[in-house]
Amino acid sequence: MSSCLPNNPSLEQLRGDALALQSGLADGGVEAVAFIRRYHPRPDAALADDSLADAELAVARSYGFSGWPALVRYLDIADGLSLEPSAIDESALGTADLFCSLSSLRYDHTDHPDRWEAAAELLSENPGLVDESVWAAASATDPDAIARHLGVAPELASARGGPFGWTPLMCLTYSRAPLNQSVEQTLSATALLLDAGADPNAGYLWCGMSTPFTVLTGVFGEGEQGPIRQPRHRFGEKLATLLLERGAHPADQQSIYNRMFLPDNAHLELLFAYGLADAPPSAWESLLGEAMETREQMWQRQVQWAAEHGFTERLELLAGNGVDV
Repeated sequence: MSSCLPNNPSLEQLRGDALALQSGLADGGVEAVAFIRRYHPRPDAALADDSLADAELAVARSYGFSGWPALVRYLDIADGLSLEPSAIDESALGTADLFCSLSSLRYDHTDHPDRWEAAAELLSENPGLVDESVWAAASATDPDAIARHLGVAPELASARGGPFGWTPLMCLTYSRAPLNQSVEQTLSATALLLDAGADPNAGYLWCGMSTPFTVLTGVFGEGEQGPIRQPRHRFGEKLATLLLERGAHPADQQSIYNRMFLPDNAHLELLFAYGLADAPPSAWESLLGEAMETREQMWQRQVQWAAEHGFTERLELLAGNGVDV
């Protein structure tokens, strides 16, 4: 199953929906009755009872959950992992956090090369900002600055902070600031963080959406706004390879979705090479449970898009790795 919740869902909001539905049923509202008949597994009994529990069940099922407890469990989990990047007030940020924010892919309407250029200019004017926080150092992909931070406090490798509450590794992989760092510097900075205990599967829930945006998602880039506004990391293949070698899970659903729109298959070839076809459940799949898409649903979307857009090589690649096309 996969959920289809609104952005930034809250228990208060959804309980309000259930209460409104219950009230509508008590009044014999046509729309409320139709809602119950569409989503409740036992509509006749529910219509005879008009209970809040039945209304909650119907609301939960309308959003793709098996029941109200499963929905509440997801909201509890999402509460600590959800982020709406565009809600960050950049005018209130210090220099280091502003650099992180400007550098990063946010997967919203603000993604644009002008922001990344502004980040590069900010760093040029304030070169010492990389020593203000490990998250700024990671956004700058500065291995020397990262090493200085970790030398004082190795636990910073897995600490969440900066403007988004991300780990340093996430700041590194989502950064698109044009700083002319070499591939060697990029891999060195990444290895420093991993060696100090950074989680290669760290991520967040964009606006409470149930498909996590992970470290790998940042590397692979792209998405609904296209490769100019949401480009791949410039050293994406080598960086993704390092992360996969160090434990990143290949079934990264958001990466696979974001790279679906163009015919290039490099991301799938790499993920299949690291076990995507028969990978066991990821930590995210285990944590989020039924809120996430099943693998079958993920592949159905991929096959449908490829078929509708004439991506024959992708269909062949999927079929060759056991996907039913």
